[in-house]
Amino acid sequence: MSQSTLDQLLGAVAGADQVLILPHNDPDPDAIASAFGLKKLLNQRTTLPVEIAYQGIIGRAENKALVRYLGRPLRPLTKATLQRAACIALVDTQPGTGNNPLPTDVTPHIVIDHHVWRDETAAAAFYDVRPDFGSTSTIVAEYLQTAGVVPDRMLATALFYGIKTDTMGLVRGATPADVDAFHTLQALTDLNALDEIQRAQVPASYFKGLVTAFQSARIRGPLLTSYLGPMSYPDQAAEIADTLLRLQGTTWVICAGYYEDELVISVRSRARSGGAGQLVRAIVGELGMAGGHGTMAAGHIPLNGADPAALAEELERRALDLLKLDAKVPESPLI
Repeated sequence: MSQSTLDQLLGAVAGADQVLILPHNDPDPDAIASAFGLKKLLNQRTTLPVEIAYQGIIGRAENKALVRYLGRPLRPLTKATLQRAACIALVDTQPGTGNNPLPTDVTPHIVIDHHVWRDETAAAAFYDVRPDFGSTSTIVAEYLQTAGVVPDRMLATALFYGIKTDTMGLVRGATPADVDAFHTLQALTDLNALDEIQRAQVPASYFKGLVTAFQSARIRGPLLTSYLGPMSYPDQAAEIADTLLRLQGTTWVICAGYYEDELVISVRSRARSGGAGQLVRAIVGELGMAGGHGTMAAGHIPLNGADPAALAEELERRALDLLKLDAKVPESPLI
């Protein structure tokens, strides 16, 4: 990365009196680490107060453990915080995606992301969107390196874990840049803390969710679908989809459940061509917002009084059609 690119990033906040960093809703390790890293960069290179806030729930045990380890650097977003924010940075998300709290009539100053380009992003004073990268943490690590900011043990651990989780240990969508950042950060990582984060204890609801997922799982050829019903936290569908994808012979997993008034759908793919992001966008269509990468994607649909189970069935029918799987072929239960 060039010094001029770093200067453009810093120039985007020149004149501001504070910066609000917003990761995507229900932030995962990559979003948490990216926000934490950008805050560190701005703290080192400017005198601006910087705050990280998020919307949604940090539900997975590992994500909670990461936030605790970092000293809880981000807090739930309030309406007052958002209204008074004159300078906003989006990380691991973009305007118009529907997975962040940015109002549609507000233009962010900074956007740093590795998801598919959104045209709304072009209005930002500074943007760096690299869909070919495996994680946003890698992008932020490059800015720190260019700025001469050596990550301390805590930040290095967060960025390393962000890359590790989003690329599944460099085997999913990793670029040479991801590999370089991964190995550079690994040497600085607190391995004991990382072990505690990765092996964080889970509540009983986690196992109850697994039981529901296994009992409802149905197999039709290369596709496995599962409906969880009510979920304890929004990203429970993604957590269980990752587990179900390990089933021998499975190429596609579609896992759905609802949290409060929203249906959440998680798609995972082992297909060589990927296509998870394209599939979930086609499945969700006009019903809500969706996006993702080749092997992992998600969608969110407001229920507005609709029956979540019936809606999940409709999404499954759409998936069967898009994957060209015969709906008349009998399903077989997982267990």
